[in-house]
Amino acid sequence: MGFIYSGVHEAKSGMHKKHLHYKVVELSTVTDEALERVINDTVKEGWNLDGINFAMRDSSKRPTMAFVLFTKEETER
Repeated sequence: MGFIYSGVHEAKSGMHKKHLHYKVVELSTVTDEALERVINDTVKEGWNLDGINFAMRDSSKRPTMAFVLFTKEETER
């Protein structure tokens, strides 16, 4: 697995404060097995898949890196 970055966004909704957490997993080896493993493992931890961005090289049809984006919302009372 690659590097993991995370961040937090806060928003107030009525009397509750919502925290939207972001998680980005960087894959330097882009295969279907690697993507499936990262997605399945992270979703089991309660994260929601938000998207996948691929980094491409002009000389290749295969992506050289993938950034898998996840979000998780938590409400603070």
